Amino acid sequence: MGKTLFEKIWDEHVVADLGGGASLLHVDRHYLHELCISRGFPTLHERGLPVRNPDLTFATPDHVISSAPGRTGGAFPWSIKVMDTMRIETAKAGIRLFDIDQDGQGILHVIGPELGLTLPGTTVICGDSHTCTNGALGALAFGIGISEVVHILATQTIVQRKPKTMRANLEGVMARGVYSKDLILALIGKVGAAGGAGYAIEYAGSAVRALDLEARMTLCNLSIELGSKTGMIAPDEKTYAYVKDRRFAPKGAQYDAAVAHWKTITTDADAKFDAEVSLDVSGLPPQITWGTSPEDVIGVDGRIPEPRHVSKSEALAYMGLSAGDRIAGTKVDRVFVGSCTNSRVSDLRIAAEVARGRKVARHVEAWIVPGSVGVKKEAEAEGLHEIFLEAGFQWREPGCSMCVGVNEEWAAPKARCVSTSNRNFVGRQGPEVRTHLASPAMAAAAAIAGEIADVRQFMS
Repeated sequence: MGKTLFEKIWDEHVVADLGGGASLLHVDRHYLHELCISRGFPTLHERGLPVRNPDLTFATPDHVISSAPGRTGGAFPWSIKVMDTMRIETAKAGIRLFDIDQDGQGILHVIGPELGLTLPGTTVICGDSHTCTNGALGALAFGIGISEVVHILATQTIVQRKPKTMRANLEGVMARGVYSKDLILALIGKVGAAGGAGYAIEYAGSAVRALDLEARMTLCNLSIELGSKTGMIAPDEKTYAYVKDRRFAPKGAQYDAAVAHWKTITTDADAKFDAEVSLDVSGLPPQITWGTSPEDVIGVDGRIPEPRHVSKSEALAYMGLSAGDRIAGTKVDRVFVGSCTNSRVSDLRIAAEVARGRKVARHVEAWIVPGSVGVKKEAEAEGLHEIFLEAGFQWREPGCSMCVGVNEEWAAPKARCVSTSNRNFVGRQGPEVRTHLASPAMAAAAAIAGEIADVRQFMS
């Protein structure tokens, strides 16, 4: 019987079979943000353990760093201390640090692919649940906890139990105004936030093949919101072209040899998955969430559903919404375009097309937060920042910002925010903040309209 993409990469990285379904895996790329370092390195020091392979470890500030224009680091004494700790520890260990304003600084799951660090067939691990984003390049990528971060730093290996496999088949042609964010939200809405629990997911089908690499990253990013640690897409010609000539990618003959290998790791025709799910994306409208889980999602032209159990009634109460009402027309206070989900230059282009020649509603505060220094420079070279500034958006510096709100970049209590991020949990963007997840196009439309709006009405 043939093997899946996941099984091939897993098998190539097994150092030892530990029995009971557990394996010791080699880690090719280990990414660190500042909280991983401030929490993990004290344990390393207490045990007298050096970093095993600093050349395979890469760090950047993204969680607690301020996104305010002119920022010099964190905005508060505690976040400044965390940033200082990161600089000290990476220098001592010989770990490459992409520091503030340097080429390479940004959200880890943006810069990994952008710099050519994430490659097909590699294992990519980070102390952040959205590491699954990197699976868009055909990598086996997943998030871990701090104890596992310490284990990798000391051994360059990780202990894992092999999950089952699932294939998510997305077929059809997306309508105008519909993007990869809409596809993954619709899939989560169909199978539920726990639908992928216990599985490594491979996304396949005509709709996936049609996506460019950055759109595929958005798809894989929300795998954890589907309940899976791992989301993957088989590498193809688009992948090889994306990787070629990037800063840390193989060059010349090494690149040719790498591509030859990458072509062998795709799923075999006779491979069997433990589960399969399907979604026809033809006719799918732009999606937006209404509750406090990514599975609470409907088309923007739909009505808020009747709650089927207590948790959904509580979600409606928290969000200040009523079942049966149309979601479109709901007034918004904040808009956030950013995060490891939707902060790449292609995302900013999509938002800019909606914002061009229009103005943000007077009662709305809207932020654009590029995912990296590289994204910011490319967007500015194209004049995208001028479109946003003219429209009344704030043009910020790279970082996680309002997605996680670790550095207190929050909305006001009970404010309603349309966000391109990945989680709409209670308090995610600040105490009592009401978050609606959507695509960059839908977020920009909400900023202009001052309410949740169907972006298709903004398109000629």
